[in-house]
Amino acid sequence: MSQDEEITGPDFALGIDMGAVVDGTPVGGHVGGKAAIMVRKGDEVFVVGAFCTHYHGPLAEGLVVDETIRCPWHHACFSLRSGEAERAPAFDALARWRVEQTGGKIFARERIRTAEPRPAPARSPRNVVIVGAGAAAFAAAHRLRAEGYDGVIEMLGADAAEPYDRPNLSKDYLAGTAQPEWLPLRDPAWCRDNRIDLRLGRRVEALDLAQRRVVLAGGEGVGFDALLLATGADPVRLPIPGAEGPNVHYLRSLADADKIIAATAGARRAAVIGASFIGLEVAASLRTRGLEVHVVAPEAVPMARILGPELGAHIRRLHEDHGVVFHLEDTATEIAAGGLTLKSGGTLAADVVVIGVGVRPNTALAEAAGLAVDKGVLVDEFLETSERGVYAAGDIARWPDKITGARVRVEHWVVAERQGQTAARNMLGRGERFDAAPFFWSQHYDQAISYVGHAPAFDRTELSGDPAAGECAVTFYAGSRKLAVATLGRDLESLQAEVAFERAIGAL
Repeated sequence: MSQDEEITGPDFALGIDMGAVVDGTPVGGHVGGKAAIMVRKGDEVFVVGAFCTHYHGPLAEGLVVDETIRCPWHHACFSLRSGEAERAPAFDALARWRVEQTGGKIFARERIRTAEPRPAPARSPRNVVIVGAGAAAFAAAHRLRAEGYDGVIEMLGADAAEPYDRPNLSKDYLAGTAQPEWLPLRDPAWCRDNRIDLRLGRRVEALDLAQRRVVLAGGEGVGFDALLLATGADPVRLPIPGAEGPNVHYLRSLADADKIIAATAGARRAAVIGASFIGLEVAASLRTRGLEVHVVAPEAVPMARILGPELGAHIRRLHEDHGVVFHLEDTATEIAAGGLTLKSGGTLAADVVVIGVGVRPNTALAEAAGLAVDKGVLVDEFLETSERGVYAAGDIARWPDKITGARVRVEHWVVAERQGQTAARNMLGRGERFDAAPFFWSQHYDQAISYVGHAPAFDRTELSGDPAAGECAVTFYAGSRKLAVATLGRDLESLQAEVAFERAIGAL
């Protein structure tokens, strides 16, 4: 997503007093009309681009950790030394400038050229097959090339669309405030230029692990030395009469989003079944489009099971303030052409119905092939499955999580991308443990909630700040174990929580 850069602060080309740069605190400025930040770490000073290459987050408001800078919005991580995007959701590097220190001043004038590609790893598979073309799949392919891998990469996607920004589907894209050209993760030429054989609309029907190949619909076999399973998840279908009617929609793919957008043309009322993150983001988007929106959900407080009662109550008030009508502690029992029937006995008129009641991981391929499966594909700390050389990442992967002390499976976009990156490095023999703290964000109108960690169940929460003021943090505990932190309007605190979790994981 490109945006005009606002040029503020000192011109680093003219120099800045060394005493004005505090160790570990970014200073915003510019070099020759290009927005930049200056960061001092000990005796060294770095000058890099001022905005995250993911969604243009202001890095001057980010967190410096060792020799990296982290974006306050979606937690992308960049190397200050090389500018490289080390962790998703960003993939492009930051611009860099050469730094000179003289006469008590710091200068940045000369742009440093992009670093040369890494040499190919000495030991690596001849050909890598990636089953899937979503977040984890793209991140893995991108990281393989970034690590210098020059072998064959084949990406097999059942979706007809090239890898795209799935979180945007329920947010700006569905609301009509994001342009379609914002969605692709890369220009269509990127795969060709990087020699990635992207084969879309191709469903894998079987894994032949003995012969080290995957079998496509139609019988074609594709051999592999290393395999990544990134098959994602499918929406849970609601088992009630009318749930598959022409006015009923589920949101998982770009095609799904386009169908919902088309259905809103001329529509006046919409019903959303489920007060999940997807359901409520859809509700916000449809309100932005001017539809009357009703949300039906079985819980008493939306999102309380995940975000706690205080933040859940705030989300309800926020949506109600924007005109959403809730029907809580209720469920739909039947859907018809003009609306739906509620268990409470009432009815709702609706031209469009969207169902968001969860997803199920696509583990059928793995299970049929004999891989270890239990509520997801079981992987070790390196994301390798029970079969050597076969990895899993994203919605299907269930890995040993040190925050909770149990195996977990997390359906978050950034987690999927970071797991794809880790799996790629491990295919090349890097021996990298997946030790990132899970992170996701959810957008509701003009408010974004950030969540770090994983609290599938908690018995205590601590609230600081005031949700109604748009500024708070909720910490989730199970006994004495801190599991997660959710923040509203406290981006730096969210980053600090992420680092604290990472250091705790590293100490275990």
